[in-house]
Amino acid sequence: MNKWQQRLGNWLTNHLHLPSDTILNLPRITTIGQFHAYIENHRGLLIFKDEEIQLKTMQGVVVITGSDFVIKTLLPEEILIEGTISTIHFIDSKNNEQ
Repeated sequence: MNKWQQRLGNWLTNHLHLPSDTILNLPRITTIGQFHAYIENHRGLLIFKDEEIQLKTMQGVVVITGSDFVIKTLLPEEILIEGTISTIHFIDSKNNEQ
């Protein structure tokens, strides 16, 4: 996404009160305690291991670490994960920052 599109998306979310995750194609992550994670707006499963999951997004990669991961639901843009979640972090594809 270029800077112009991001500025337009920010303007739409601020002035028209539209959800930023939808307008900007940002991942929406909902957790319940440290045992469930529901991720929307992902672009595919990159890595699935018992202790690590990586999901591709428009901005980079979402990395979830923990233990005993099980995929309960996997849809083209949504995933429900169960297990013990330790960390969730982002790797920006443009800057390789976390």
